[in-house]
Amino acid sequence: MSRILAIGDIHGGFRALEQVLKRAEVSKGDQLIFLGDYVDGWSETPELLSYLIQLKEEQECIFIRGNHDDLVLDWFRTGETNAKWLEHGGGSTLEAYRDVSSTIKDLHHRFLENLTNYHIDEQNRLFLHAGFANLHGPTAEFYPNTVYWDRSLWEMVKAMDKTLSPQDDFYPDRLKLFKEIYIGHTPTTRMGKTKPVNLANVWNIDTGAAFKGPVSLIDVDTKEVWQSDAVYELYPEEPGRNQD
Repeated sequence: MSRILAIGDIHGGFRALEQVLKRAEVSKGDQLIFLGDYVDGWSETPELLSYLIQLKEEQECIFIRGNHDDLVLDWFRTGETNAKWLEHGGGSTLEAYRDVSSTIKDLHHRFLENLTNYHIDEQNRLFLHAGFANLHGPTAEFYPNTVYWDRSLWEMVKAMDKTLSPQDDFYPDRLKLFKEIYIGHTPTTRMGKTKPVNLANVWNIDTGAAFKGPVSLIDVDTKEVWQSDAVYELYPEEPGRNQD
């Protein structure tokens, strides 16, 4: 039976993605929904993007745009850098592309241009990188980049009274729009967790691959989770990273 599998932030950790896909025994019949931030972190961003491009030729994939993906796209477009980006993973991306051909760079440029900002499936489940602030949902955001930068959605569910139900007057209207919401962007390791965290109807699948955590994959129907090893253990030759 085919599955719908959501994959959290990867941050250049190609070895970790290969490992978690193998552990989940992913087949060509499975639909893969990647929640963004493919770049800026470990050394194999070019290899990872080439792999994802090929993967889409072999099975159904949905690639969500993350904030780091947008930053790298801007660098591809303009050639310009800034200190904040370089500090938070951009430096590793620059280094990784130092000897990559212009042909491959152009392919990766087009891949990042064609990412989608969010996906809503037939069961009214929302998949996006970060969150949304508009009470009418991501389609109503005045600034489209909100969906890959927002942290207010996750901060809201962290602060919610856990006893609230959708029938209560104080249950947030934003959450009533969708059956479930799947996000990345804010590592669960900030809460001391190395597995996906579910609060209200929001599932955070970013388990800190950019830092000391693994890449995580979840079956959105059964909620079964598979994980890579901690990504830094797969790159022992590289120093720790500091993405956000």
